[in-house]
Amino acid sequence: MDPLSGVLSLLKPQNTMCGGFDVGGDWSLQFPEHDGIKCYAIVSGRCWLAVEGVAEALHLRSGDCFLLPLGRPFRLTSDLSLPPVDFKSVYQRPLNGSFAVWNGGGDVSGVGGYFDFEKNYVSILLGMLPPIVHIKKEADKLALRWSIERMMAELREPQPGAALVLQHLAHLMLVQALRAFLAEGPAGGVGWLFALADEHIGQAIDAMHGDPAHPWTLRELADRVGMSRSAFAARFKETVGATPIDYLTRWRMLLAGDRLKHSGDSIAAISQALGYESESAFSTAFKRVMGCSPRRYSRGLDLTSATHSQ
Repeated sequence: MDPLSGVLSLLKPQNTMCGGFDVGGDWSLQFPEHDGIKCYAIVSGRCWLAVEGVAEALHLRSGDCFLLPLGRPFRLTSDLSLPPVDFKSVYQRPLNGSFAVWNGGGDVSGVGGYFDFEKNYVSILLGMLPPIVHIKKEADKLALRWSIERMMAELREPQPGAALVLQHLAHLMLVQALRAFLAEGPAGGVGWLFALADEHIGQAIDAMHGDPAHPWTLRELADRVGMSRSAFAARFKETVGATPIDYLTRWRMLLAGDRLKHSGDSIAAISQALGYESESAFSTAFKRVMGCSPRRYSRGLDLTSATHSQ
């Protein structure tokens, strides 16, 4: 499994809302702070997006897609000078699987989904992203168009199984938007997500995710991607923010944490599956990364310490 798929699987994204909207005339809607990530696409018309803490508002047009990963309050509006109204006063119930019309519709329409994640690992992904991920390249919009059109069709004319279809389409939109973000080569970001855009470091991360139990060494990883050991070590630390071996250890422990909570496997079995010759060595590494022993973690302790260093 490639790194992005692996991390999203670990995060276990849950689509808790998926719907569409169609508004007309002059309007301005204020949305509150939220957990998780929101993903929207403008299907027709134009509007403004203003996010708290971001200096400049974005002018969105038909085909634009955007993610809001950090949970900040935001406003969608036809005119930035209009005073906003709370969206709850307009939409009396969640748009989950439905299509809402306001002010008669006809000017701006869109679709979107909201995802929540496994709390212990949420900053693995969201902590790396900017407040707004705006997909604006025409080629990327084209890749998203099929998903968007299918969502609109399902919302306007629901068929049997529509809820499941919408959930899968929303997941597809999320992955495609993240792919587009990476393809644009975001500058200045540090972390595994940004490192995937680096040809050499991305290969190394892919290798570690593909076989986390393998006893990877710095030399073996450098040889695998065709770099000298010193050059590879320096570039990995610069792009990921950790040494290759530290990154591997953290990834193993995140996998272990997921299995401790969801698989029912014993600590001994998990440690062996992740390449540790002894349970004590595994437990020491787990406590260092996750902040408690595997046994305490398996009892449901809610921790986020591991994600802060990703």
